[in-house]
Amino acid sequence: MPNFAAIGNDLYTGKRSIDFIGRQKTWYAISGVLIVLALVGIFARGLNFGIEFRGGSEYRISGVSDTSSYEDKAQAAVAQAGISGNVVSTVIGGSTVRVQTEAAGDKNDPAKAALAQTFGVGVGNVSASLIGPSWGASVSQKAIQALIVFLILVALVMAVYFRTWKMAVAGLVALLHDLVITVGIYALFGFEITPSSMIGFLTILGYSLYDTVVVFDKVRENTAEAFLTRRVTYTQAANLAVNQTLVRSINTTVVALLPIAAILVVGFTLLGPGTLLDLSLALFVGIAVGAYSSIFIATPLLVDLRRNETAVKELDKAALRFQSRQKVPAGAASLDTDSAAPEDAPRDAAVDGDTEDAEISEMRPASSREVHKWASSGPRNQPRRTPKSKR
Repeated sequence: MPNFAAIGNDLYTGKRSIDFIGRQKTWYAISGVLIVLALVGIFARGLNFGIEFRGGSEYRISGVSDTSSYEDKAQAAVAQAGISGNVVSTVIGGSTVRVQTEAAGDKNDPAKAALAQTFGVGVGNVSASLIGPSWGASVSQKAIQALIVFLILVALVMAVYFRTWKMAVAGLVALLHDLVITVGIYALFGFEITPSSMIGFLTILGYSLYDTVVVFDKVRENTAEAFLTRRVTYTQAANLAVNQTLVRSINTTVVALLPIAAILVVGFTLLGPGTLLDLSLALFVGIAVGAYSSIFIATPLLVDLRRNETAVKELDKAALRFQSRQKVPAGAASLDTDSAAPEDAPRDAAVDGDTEDAEISEMRPASSREVHKWASSGPRNQPRRTPKSKR
């Protein structure tokens, strides 16, 4: 049985490495296929909006002893009451049937009576509610406004925090990637989109952004050290960052998905359609897709965006020359500062315009810092004691 703690430690130290950056075309191809399928589902199959968005009447028949052929029974009862159009029926909790139709108007009471007679329950067991489409339209409008504001704020915060707009662009692409695929899965499988689902769509963006920022923070730390020591390329430093945060990202995702999965099982088997099921379904799909994008999309895209920068090209040339002299295996990456930097690479070279001098100074290897006079060799770095005979 594999020792996952040892594997995680090897990934962090660079003893083992998965080439995430070098295989970016594979990840892009997988995401491209998923996005195409999502778009086909959205535009060809269409989204299954709930009654809150399209408007209509909803009936709930409780205490039903026989739910067999409930769809045909509901259709016949609604037609008997004189209501035409599409009828959506669902069994909730094993003994409750939910029937959604177009707005019944003055046919509401006949529909209740027909449904009660068809399913063999009293009229009191049938509840009816009329939902107008304006409420759902208002929710959609507010959700779109919130999404736009969220993306603008995210772009500004990431650009300021990481001091480069390219990290903000890579992060936003990952967010949109997650959103499109999640909505596409809803379209392909015909899952109903309710206001709770809309809230879930916005919530998953926060989870995805959290994972991406964690990875990007490690990328910034490793690449700043790479610009200082000139021993690894920008790609190698970024790939090491993804490996170092891989176990953490997987653990965080699994811990988040387990309780959501439990809610999904209870919702599908016992509770039936409702706010809890709609929200948990959106969260489960979105968090899983967000974990994928933070590992396989965001950082490879960032490297591609910065690959042609002059500072990155110079770093790569200096690092490859150093590795060839040291006979470092191709693709290996280590940020250990015990080895000296290449002589032809000045140690105080500017990182990339995004890193301050103070940050470079903090990351300078201990060998290049000034050593205090009391830090000489010795077990405790203390002055030698004078023998009693000489006092």
